[in-house]
Amino acid sequence: MARYTGPVCRLCRREGAKLFLKGDRCYSQKCAFTMRPTPPGQHGQGRRGKMSEYGTQLREKQKAKRAYGVLESQFRKYFEIANKMKGKTGDNLLQLLERRLDNVAFRLGFGNSRAQARQLVMHGHIQVNGRKVDIASFIVKDGDVVSVSSKSAAQDHFKVMKEQGEKTTPKWLELDIVNLSGKVVAMPERDDVDLTIEEHLIVELYSR
Repeated sequence: MARYTGPVCRLCRREGAKLFLKGDRCYSQKCAFTMRPTPPGQHGQGRRGKMSEYGTQLREKQKAKRAYGVLESQFRKYFEIANKMKGKTGDNLLQLLERRLDNVAFRLGFGNSRAQARQLVMHGHIQVNGRKVDIASFIVKDGDVVSVSSKSAAQDHFKVMKEQGEKTTPKWLELDIVNLSGKVVAMPERDDVDLTIEEHLIVELYSR
């Protein structure tokens, strides 16, 4: 299955929620979801019947997949891992998604969106503990240091980031803007997820 390459604003409108797929634009008045919050297509503004329980669960899974840029087979694999971990399966699932390297790079501000952060990782601009890692799905651990390579730090994108100064990061990450690096100081908790996802619906869907 190929990765979606169409207009990402359609995905937010389809799920009826902001997924913050276009970075800063999502916070501005130019956000397509703000201007047209109805589902895409010629029948988007028409009346729709009540969604079934299965449909509600499916939409929640699609929302999480699209927000983190994960394909179905990958997402299913994360769920199976989360289901074997101690604790709540839903919380474990979101923790695994948050610990993906592309998401960590985004949360540290290296990329303006998860898609841009994924590109930075895949193009070899990001290091983990001083070694280049170009696998977006790499799962970071407590104590790992995620940084921009010294060669890439000279690029305009990262120069602008340094000039803008400190950014707000979740409490499980510690940003060193001067050295363009961040440290994983704890494992992410449910409250650290900045997306409106009802993970229990995803668990119910896969438990059918």
